[in-house]
Amino acid sequence: MSIIDQTIAWLGEPNRWSWTDPAGIPYRTVEHLQFSVLALAVGALLTIPSALWLAHYRRAPFLASSAVNIGRAIPSFGLIILFWFLAYRWNVDTNFWPLLLALVALALPPLFTNTYAGVVSLEQETVDAARGTGFTEGQIMLQIELPLALPVILAGARVAFLQLVATVAIGAIVNDGGGLGRYIVDGFAEGAAGNGEILGGAIAVIILALICEGAFTLITRAATPKGLALQQNTRSE
Repeated sequence: MSIIDQTIAWLGEPNRWSWTDPAGIPYRTVEHLQFSVLALAVGALLTIPSALWLAHYRRAPFLASSAVNIGRAIPSFGLIILFWFLAYRWNVDTNFWPLLLALVALALPPLFTNTYAGVVSLEQETVDAARGTGFTEGQIMLQIELPLALPVILAGARVAFLQLVATVAIGAIVNDGGGLGRYIVDGFAEGAAGNGEILGGAIAVIILALICEGAFTLITRAATPKGLALQQNTRSE
C-alpha cells in the first residue's frame, strides 16, 4: 500500500473526525490551539506592557535589538528538553509545564521587539500634539501609541504564533497530548505502517498554520485604525 493510500485510509477511520475522541483531528486541533493561544497570551502579558513603557521613554534600545538575535538563536527542541528535565527533577507535571514554558520563551522576542519598534517608529509630532492637549503619559501610551503601533505588534504576534503552532507539534515528543504532533510521533513509533499517520498529521499542521496566517491577516486589517490604513495605502500607491 502506498503512503497516499495509507493516508486516505487513516483519514477515513471512524473516530478520525471526532471532537471528543483523542484520536480525532478536531480534538487534537483544539488541543494544539489551546497550547498555542495560552503561550501567546502569557507572552503578550509579559512583554507588551514593558516594551510599551520602555519604548515610550526611549529606554533599553540594546535590549530591543538583542531580542531579535536571541529569538533566532533559541533552539525550540532544546528548550523543550531543558524544561522537561527541570520539571522531572523537581517533580513537576512534565506533560504541561515544559512545553508551555518553552512556548512562552519562544514567543517573547518577536512580541517584545515589534512592540518596541512599533512605538519608536511613530511620528513624534503625534505624541507631542497629544501631550500638548493635556494627555498624561499613561494616556499617551494607552490611547495613542498602543493603537497606532498595533499593526506592528500584531505582525510580531503572527510570527510568534506560527512558530508556536509549529513547536507544539514538536512538543508531542515529551507531551502525552501534543496536539496534531501526536500523530507524527505515533506514526514514527509504528515504523512503515505509520507513514499514513505521519503524512496526515503533517498535512493537518500545515493547514492549521495556513488558517492561522489568514486569521491574523484579517485581525490586523480590522485592528488597524482607518486613518493609518488610508495613510499606508496612499504611501504604497
